[in-house]
Amino acid sequence: MSTPAVHSLWTTAAEPLTKINAPKIEYGQLSPTLIVIGAALVGVLIEAFLPRRSRYYAQVFTSVVALAAAFAAVVALAAGGYGTTKAHIAAMGAIAVDGPALFLQGTILLAGIVAVLTFAERRLDPEAHGNRVDSFAAQASSVPGSDSEKAAVKAGFTTTEVFPLVLFAVGGMLVFPAANDLLTLFIALEVFSLPLYLLCAVARRHRLLSQEAAVKYFLLGAFASAFTLFGIALLYGYAGSVSYATIAHVVDGSVQDVNPALANTMGNDALLLMGAAMVVMGLLFKVAAVPFHMWTPDVYQGAPTPVTGFMAAATKVAAFGALLRLLYVVLPGMRWDWRPVMWGVAIVTMLGGAIVAITQTDIKRLLAYSSVAHAGFILAGVIASNADGISSVLFYLAAYSFVTIGAFAVVTLVRDAGGEATHLSKWAGLGRRSPLVAAVFAIFLLAFAGIPLTSGFAGKFAVFKAAAEGGAAPLVVIGVISSAIAAFFYIRVIVLMFFSEPRPEGPTVAVPSALTTTVIAVGVAVTVVLGVAPQYFLDLAGHASVFVR
Repeated sequence: MSTPAVHSLWTTAAEPLTKINAPKIEYGQLSPTLIVIGAALVGVLIEAFLPRRSRYYAQVFTSVVALAAAFAAVVALAAGGYGTTKAHIAAMGAIAVDGPALFLQGTILLAGIVAVLTFAERRLDPEAHGNRVDSFAAQASSVPGSDSEKAAVKAGFTTTEVFPLVLFAVGGMLVFPAANDLLTLFIALEVFSLPLYLLCAVARRHRLLSQEAAVKYFLLGAFASAFTLFGIALLYGYAGSVSYATIAHVVDGSVQDVNPALANTMGNDALLLMGAAMVVMGLLFKVAAVPFHMWTPDVYQGAPTPVTGFMAAATKVAAFGALLRLLYVVLPGMRWDWRPVMWGVAIVTMLGGAIVAITQTDIKRLLAYSSVAHAGFILAGVIASNADGISSVLFYLAAYSFVTIGAFAVVTLVRDAGGEATHLSKWAGLGRRSPLVAAVFAIFLLAFAGIPLTSGFAGKFAVFKAAAEGGAAPLVVIGVISSAIAAFFYIRVIVLMFFSEPRPEGPTVAVPSALTTTVIAVGVAVTVVLGVAPQYFLDLAGHASVFVR
């Protein structure tokens, strides 16, 4: 009669040994991200249930209000001391709420608001069949040049799905620099990358070029994501955890409890070096550092220009934030290993971006290589390994994002029969045809070049000063030489606009609505204010430069 014994054994084994506690989520401190993701879901519902003619206004309103509300939430958190004294790890160890996270989230949200206004612009192209048109394909699912596409244009369709896609991308970008474990980092990477792949493919003009850009970006992005994921697996094998703090403790030898299942591999330096290299490689792909920059010119050229401006600004801010947190929180004990590698990457990025930009004949490709060079300048601040390095990178990212979106907004205005006139030869004499537009673009180019009294000069000065104090003086010398090379092609465009004869068949400058005018005005205002009186904003970045572990 052994049955009862067996029966009791099974029933005892099935009883829960410990109580599973409900997760503790600090909704108030995660509110910026939750607002944006919630609004993105509302945008999906608007697409599903609202009649087509009402969607555009509903989407623009939802997007702008959500981003503004999220920015207000970031300001409230910063005012409540979560950037300084109350900085801590929220969401059961997944998200850091600290100064750098809040500063970068605020920058991303402001860049998002400005970018959404360029997405909403519908005055630049002539009306098609009595309907106003924007930068995006009438029906993204139709084959370029097909009858279905012509029918969609004739019916006045618009791809208003771009607004929820932008909100999903911004939501991922808000989590990316605040992620405090490697899995959260990877999920955030995918959440903001996938909408960007789609947004690159939906240009109204040059649709095949746009789709080619999206495919290139997707394939290379998937490749970089695979490297990142493999690196995360190796770091987990090394530390027995994906938490930033635990990995840092294992690196510096202060770990308390060892996971018995991983006792044999924990502390294996080969796993650490390979894993860290792969994760950093994935982040360098996102910031477009040489040699992981090959997607940048093709994607910047092929994507709809409003998307290019948004991507160039916001992705850099998010990715550099994540890179800073990884190097300063997880791997400070490996500084002597990663600094020489980063030196090499920064040098080839600065020089490569500046030299190749000289040969470009397309304004969007030129700005793409310019963004590669700027990634190198920002890396000089990352290498500084001091508090000034963090604050200078934060300031540079804030200044750079507004200049970039403003510059691409100007590019959308110069048009000919085929849409945007991006070939440099068509910009000849623009200063005589439209002096105001040319002057505004010249201000942005001077800021990119780092000329004094622009935000670009203040940013470069802060980054190079931090690098010099951090013992990277040779890097600063190379940075100054790269800036001089880069200044050549920026000045060349200014000379082309103001001192060349305009062509009789040259492009016209479209008169934008208040949306694009606001974007350009904000870009100029930020560029001048951060150049003339940068101290307050440098102090703000300085107060926000302490990571929580």
